[in-house]
Amino acid sequence: MDHYPPVPELPDLPEATIARLPEYLRALHLLAETGADTVSSEGLAAAAGVSSAKLRKDLSQLGSYGTRGVGYDVTRLVEHIEHVLGLTKRRNVALIGIGNLGQALAGYAGFASRGFRISALVDVDPARVGQRLGGLTVTHLDDLPETVRTEQVAIGVITTPAPAAQVVADRLVAAGVTSILNFAPCVLTVPDYVDVRKVDLAIELQILSFHEHRKSSASDRTGGRGPVLLPGAALPGVGAVSDPPAALPGVMPDAPTPPRVARGGARTTRRTKPPATKVVGS
Repeated sequence: MDHYPPVPELPDLPEATIARLPEYLRALHLLAETGADTVSSEGLAAAAGVSSAKLRKDLSQLGSYGTRGVGYDVTRLVEHIEHVLGLTKRRNVALIGIGNLGQALAGYAGFASRGFRISALVDVDPARVGQRLGGLTVTHLDDLPETVRTEQVAIGVITTPAPAAQVVADRLVAAGVTSILNFAPCVLTVPDYVDVRKVDLAIELQILSFHEHRKSSASDRTGGRGPVLLPGAALPGVGAVSDPPAALPGVMPDAPTPPRVARGGARTTRRTKPPATKVVGS
């Protein structure tokens, strides 16, 4: 059983740790679906794509240290992380901008199983306002204050074109929404008490493009033979480039230089002429 020493109700966690908690939670849900009751730190770290040392440090900040030789109780740890992330209470979400992306998000069934409910769809296009989508009626942006109040919206998701995003953010803040997820490719200006998370797929693709460009450049420099190894770089099982070559199986390292062989196969050795003996008194 996990050990949970007293910790603050809402511990003050680093942003990097907070960003990793959903990854741990996703991995734990998958483990629970397979029927796992416990999981080691190494197993959970591998499922979440982090190092086991980083995972143990993150979970220790929550007050969860696991049990030596057993690991973490999956159900207990799910409950603990969900409590810290505030997922024990269902959060209502308003989608503003019911274009292709907005419609796709509105139809995504995965939100409900993670504690979120799409409770409002908002747009300004007369052709969309009044339509029914996924059991919800699209309302007008002008009615946002009433929508936020009646639907108890906690989070606003902006999926509008960039030029309209700031206006939507201002309307959300004015309606009392203090958490915004922005899919528009722009930077929003909001008060300090408002939290904004940005998702820009084009930026992510550009970052991947950089890595592709770097790999192709390395391949070009080596004529397609693989990456360029700089001094000090290591290959698995070989060692650093600057290191002496490791001995191969069956080959003795640092073998002595074989003796010189004269023609005809006879072994030659260098002979040293003994010093002359001086006879005194002869």
